[in-house]
Amino acid sequence: MKFPYSTLKKLFPLSLILLTFPLVSCQVEQEQQGQLPDVNVEPGQLPEYDIQGPDVNVGLREKTVVVPKVVVVQEKETVQVPYIDVNVPGAENEERTITTEIQVPSGGYDLEIQSVYAVDNELWVISQLTEENPNAPEAEVRISDRIVMNAPSMPVRQFIIGEAPGNSYNEQYTFINSRQEIAPQLNAGKQLYGNQQKASR
Repeated sequence: MKFPYSTLKKLFPLSLILLTFPLVSCQVEQEQQGQLPDVNVEPGQLPEYDIQGPDVNVGLREKTVVVPKVVVVQEKETVQVPYIDVNVPGAENEERTITTEIQVPSGGYDLEIQSVYAVDNELWVISQLTEENPNAPEAEVRISDRIVMNAPSMPVRQFIIGEAPGNSYNEQYTFINSRQEIAPQLNAGKQLYGNQQKASR
């Protein structure tokens, strides 16, 4: 039996609907709850190294590097240095040299440590920078002064009274115009050393 082409065109979509209907209307029922498998995870551990086994040698090796140069002439001299012995009951003393060293634009400057105070568990070292010869030839030099202290180990803060020479070497110090700028803190602390000759400046 032959169907006309127009009839086949109508029957084809109908047959597709009939074939897909069972697929669309199927139902799925869960028979049992799902569960992930149990996995035991042991905590990780870093590897251990025996650092006492190998030999370690420390020495020197020549290597060419670029370094900044400053013309500084240093000589060893035997000089008398102030020695401050501070005894604090129950505290262990440590003898150390406290040095103030700055870089100045000529040899016409003088630097002297004037006084040392104990302020809030710190040692405050106050020095005086003076330009004694403004006509000295210009040359980058370093000047210094030092004291020896036998005292409990305490952090050191350094103040310099005078105008700060403009270079990065001196940035480790706090420059002040006069002692009056830190007078309240000094008065609240305890003076351990004082060079009376220049302390009044």
